[in-house]
Amino acid sequence: MSAQYALIQESVEFNNLGFVVIDEQHKFGVMQRARLKEKGLNPDVLVMTATPIPRTLSLTYYGDLDVSIIDELPSNRIPVKTALRFDKDKEAIFRFVREEVKKGRQAYIVFPLIEESEKLDLKSAEENYILLKEKVFPDLKVGMIHGRLDPSEKDEITSGFRNREFDILVSTTVIEVGVDIPNATIMIIEDAQRFGLSQLHQLRGRVGRGADQSYCILIASALDEVSAKRLNILCETTDGFKIAEADMDIRGPGEFFGIRQSGMLNFSCTDLSKDKELLESARDSAFGIIATDPQLRLPENINVRMTFEKELQFDLSWRCRKC
Repeated sequence: MSAQYALIQESVEFNNLGFVVIDEQHKFGVMQRARLKEKGLNPDVLVMTATPIPRTLSLTYYGDLDVSIIDELPSNRIPVKTALRFDKDKEAIFRFVREEVKKGRQAYIVFPLIEESEKLDLKSAEENYILLKEKVFPDLKVGMIHGRLDPSEKDEITSGFRNREFDILVSTTVIEVGVDIPNATIMIIEDAQRFGLSQLHQLRGRVGRGADQSYCILIASALDEVSAKRLNILCETTDGFKIAEADMDIRGPGEFFGIRQSGMLNFSCTDLSKDKELLESARDSAFGIIATDPQLRLPENINVRMTFEKELQFDLSWRCRKC
């Protein structure tokens, strides 16, 4: 179990937890984040991510999350060029990889599974590692890393790749975060249609970390209309917030008072993606009401209170007593 998830376990107690920082926020569920927050007495919480999940983005726009945006890359960074390709393009893709390696660069090739599955028709890292090492790139140094390896093995392989002991690293999404190797300039993602936009953007972020032009190649198969739209969005922009906005438009913002982090809201008279200004105005009005009548006891606010208590099972009197 990784350290960040170990903190959520019931057996872990804090003496006086006052501040929680949740990095890579998209990798945690609503209940996991809530469980960590409950280990203190209403601690301050800072969530960080390159691509906010739909629910968080919607809460940022229309809820009660304050937001700070870092929208500048380090001065030596060049935006990653992203392209959508298919299995029929493999030969050309591998030629391109070989050309980059000849220039002294390195490449990642990411697969959705560690080993072959009878239930899922997806490419696996172990099976393709052998193919790539023995058939496709027999003259190059090919390594492999995945989540079932011991931490010491993963560190050894990552260090070896950083020290250029490997030209190509076959991997699963274990490299999604925390890997910084500026010399790696190619990210190839197999079965890209099976990954979420946030995850794809994070994987792409493993390249483009040096001063050289980097490339992300999305290899897909059996694309439906929604999958094609998602992958084309990634090809069009490297802006994490634009990607998150598109993700919210496609998947919906999720539940403000529930645990779903995506999915459409059943608003009868508005659309989160189309009525941004109207909803921002409504949010400001709501904050004004709460500032003057936090328990919603005034006659003009009774209908709002009834909605919270009956439709959302949200007990305002209990919350106020606890506060």
